[in-house]
Amino acid sequence: MGWLVLALALLVSISAVWLLSEVPILTAAYAGGLATLMALLIVLRGKAGAKQADALAPPDWSVTLAAIDQPGMLVAITDRANRLVCASAAFSARFGVERAPPNLTLSEENAAEMLLKTAREAWREGRSHASHLSLGKEDVRWEVEAQRVGRGDDHLVWRFRPESSEDLATEVGQLVAGPLGRMLGRVGVIAALVSPTGTVRAASSDFAERATGDASATLAGREFADFLRLDERERIFFARTGREGDSFQLIHVSLNDLDDDWAAEPQDAPSLMLLIEAHAPMADNTGGDATPKLEALIEALPLGLAMTDRDGRFLFANPSFLRAIGRPDQGLPTFPSDLVVREDKSAISDAVRRFGKGGIASGDVAVRLASSPDEPVSLGLASMRGLGEPAVLLTLADKKEDTELKRQMAQATKMQAIGQLAGGVAHDFNNVLTAIIGYCDLMLLRHMPGDSDYDDIQQIRANSNRAASLTRQLLAFSRQQTLRPEVVQLPDVVSEVSQLLKRLLGEKIELRVRHDRDLGPVRADPGQLEQVIVNLAVNARDAIAAQGDGTGTLVMSTRKVTVKDTRAHGPDMPPGDYTALIVRDTGGGIPQAVLGKIFDPFFTTKEQGKGTGLGLSTVYGIIRQSGGHISAENVGPSEGLGAGACFAIHLPVHHGAPAGDEKRPDAEEPARSWSSGGRVLLVEDEDMVRAVAERALVRAGFTVSAQPDGEDGLAEIANGGAFDLIVSDVVMPGMDGPAMARAIRKLRPDIPILFMSGYAEETLRSEIDIDNMHFIAKPFSVEQISRKVGEVLSTAKA
Repeated sequence: MGWLVLALALLVSISAVWLLSEVPILTAAYAGGLATLMALLIVLRGKAGAKQADALAPPDWSVTLAAIDQPGMLVAITDRANRLVCASAAFSARFGVERAPPNLTLSEENAAEMLLKTAREAWREGRSHASHLSLGKEDVRWEVEAQRVGRGDDHLVWRFRPESSEDLATEVGQLVAGPLGRMLGRVGVIAALVSPTGTVRAASSDFAERATGDASATLAGREFADFLRLDERERIFFARTGREGDSFQLIHVSLNDLDDDWAAEPQDAPSLMLLIEAHAPMADNTGGDATPKLEALIEALPLGLAMTDRDGRFLFANPSFLRAIGRPDQGLPTFPSDLVVREDKSAISDAVRRFGKGGIASGDVAVRLASSPDEPVSLGLASMRGLGEPAVLLTLADKKEDTELKRQMAQATKMQAIGQLAGGVAHDFNNVLTAIIGYCDLMLLRHMPGDSDYDDIQQIRANSNRAASLTRQLLAFSRQQTLRPEVVQLPDVVSEVSQLLKRLLGEKIELRVRHDRDLGPVRADPGQLEQVIVNLAVNARDAIAAQGDGTGTLVMSTRKVTVKDTRAHGPDMPPGDYTALIVRDTGGGIPQAVLGKIFDPFFTTKEQGKGTGLGLSTVYGIIRQSGGHISAENVGPSEGLGAGACFAIHLPVHHGAPAGDEKRPDAEEPARSWSSGGRVLLVEDEDMVRAVAERALVRAGFTVSAQPDGEDGLAEIANGGAFDLIVSDVVMPGMDGPAMARAIRKLRPDIPILFMSGYAEETLRSEIDIDNMHFIAKPFSVEQISRKVGEVLSTAKA
């Protein structure tokens, strides 16, 4: 219809021109121009329609599929509903076509979350990227990129690439096959990198030329030993040339110190093989020209290497050697004997002189370095011939990390031994204190206030309780005290005690508290954690008070510590998730000479009478018994704070019941009374404790049969004795308390048992594991033992 209207308009226009001009030629020209314009419009309209039709045509996915099949990459295209539209053959072979990213089935939950996050960011921002993802059980990590594409931005293109994983051995191999190998060849040193199985991983062009006659030959995967021959004089030749060629000296450099995995498995480490010509030509036949070139070689290796002339004077050493001898900044002395203690000077001098003569190929000598005289090290020596003047190559691995680990293990062993000793002493002392406190209670029952002896007895009892407090601190250090653990948040514990800390610190010391986010809960005794915080705060206050005018800052911060962060804390701290409490002061720090002793019991730097020496040892025991780790170090000025000491407490994150599910027993809740009497079998090997407990229970209305050991206690039950409760010590000569209890349970399965001990209740319950078992800690008073027995009987009869 539109074309018909246009044609009529053109005819009218031509007629108008004819009527107005009455010139045939002009009318014909006008009509021809209109016809040409009409044809041009028809052609252009047809092309535009074709383009529009092409644009609206459905996509040819076979072309897209051919384009996205790229080696080393997995590609997929998804729509807005996360449905798979197209995928490369590599992607389909790995994941199939049933699921599309980000909803792939992966072994790691973290990887699935990262894919979902990448998709969201790509839809929002147009492009997103994630790295170091595990897409399966293999060790390969992947980079993932998602890009929003399409006319309506309604598709995502996913690209998965494996991350580069070049190891250190590969880097060394590239150096050997490249410029380092060429440089070594100029001074007569031929190099090859050999795998633990004896095959060549990389070789210098000089090695390839000597071995095959072709400097560009590829030797990777071939046996290293096949290229060499050994004669009766133990000279080494290339197999291709035999004895007609040059002889070489072989130096084997193991690369097991370059990587933690190789250090753990030395047999799996590759080796750098250096073949040195026995008569290598020199530029001017002097060692001065070769020394700088060999120095470049040595500095390229992470193993500590140094070289001396035949008179024992140092020529040079690489940075690793300087770190190993403790002189990274001072440089080398004149002679190797200057590195060791006085007693070892002659031994190392003789060894260097002996190897300098060339009679011995290689060996080692045990010496003590002046920088660390308590740690003997093994210094390797090798005779270097064929490089001009005779020389001696010294090798020394940097063992600083190993030494530190040994020190930490020795410290942990020492603390454990001291803890066992302290726990044993405290346990025995608790028996004595139980008798003293018990007899004081019995005497107070016969004396009224105002009596001449009443105040003396009270004084004895007060000092006994003070001694009992000291034994509790010893048991805390030895990790044998009774704890009441709960699932708590460290910031809540710090908040509970912060007001008390401000009063303890005074007005001159500022208290700052900082907390991380997303801290995991810990399982510990809140009361004991408060004691830990108070003890550390008091120590910080005293240290700051000793500095000038006594003004300073105490910072308490909580931090989230992941598995990756725990690897730097040594073997004493198992890998895992921790919540850390960092206590840092500005008190000037702890003297280095006493830093390793601060957790020892009875060690103190305070004046006599101002400290028991059990503050930090108690802190150590509480943290260790709670499954945590504590360390101390000195820190310099930072973040606007002066120098001081920093204590780091790491408590493992509790993954069980959340905080609040465990109810802490109320110490003030009165025990249920027992008023009808009962028969009690009392078994205790300490005469004093047995006598006090017996008198206390008889006075409370119980019928008591007291026995001195487990055998006699068992005999009472076996002979038909009828008892409502057994009260027994844990550690006794002969048959101990738990063994007696198990034997009695075979005769009387339902009888309750109350154990008396100075050790931790939690430890005893885990070791004894007896049903219907109760516990009372020594030392106890007459009232405490009577009330506890009544409480147990009330529970049993309920």
